[in-house]
Amino acid sequence: MSTAEQSEPKAEPRRPLSRERVLRGAIELADERGIESVTMRALAQQLGVEAMSLYNHVANKDEILDGMVDTVMEEINDATSSISGEWKSAMRRRILAARQVLLRHPWATGALVSRTSDSVPLTKYYESLIGLFHAGGFSYDLTHHALHALGSRALGFTQEPFDDSQEIPDPAALAQQMAAEYPNTAALLESVTHDADTTLGWCDDQFEFEFALDILLDGLERHRDAG
Repeated sequence: MSTAEQSEPKAEPRRPLSRERVLRGAIELADERGIESVTMRALAQQLGVEAMSLYNHVANKDEILDGMVDTVMEEINDATSSISGEWKSAMRRRILAARQVLLRHPWATGALVSRTSDSVPLTKYYESLIGLFHAGGFSYDLTHHALHALGSRALGFTQEPFDDSQEIPDPAALAQQMAAEYPNTAALLESVTHDADTTLGWCDDQFEFEFALDILLDGLERHRDAG
């Protein structure tokens, strides 16, 4: 054997394709470029395989999206399952931990609300919240109402009717334009956009999320005690 042959590096063995690898590749693609970028062709390129080989592990794009949601929910369960203690503190920490997972996957909130198939990891997450409420003295009936009150907030996100995430170049000028016809809206706009210590764009989303979550949990606690 020649010296050149002896020194030639060995090719790294190709990682076998699996359903888990397909779903992880799809999540990485969505994290980098958005959920719209997840196509069979783009995913195959991401994984360095032929597109047809994906069908040995997933039936179609819908199955990929379902699997992506399940995988993110499994991340949430891993992040929250060990959080225990007094119900309100534990509930708050579980929800905020779920939110941190979703912030790593910005596409996931839209995918969560769009899927129609049953999700075992999602059911497992809600099972843990129901158990936490019940252990905290809530009847199952009140727990049912509590989950409706929390809505998507139970998963760590909210569906807001307005987009307040963008910066306003001159909030004072905009407020002045609106003042005659919409005086209350103009006053609110000028107030919140001038508070640079607590806002990002129009609002600090994390602050607003925690503010509303605390109000809901405090209110649920008072309702439980009154019953």
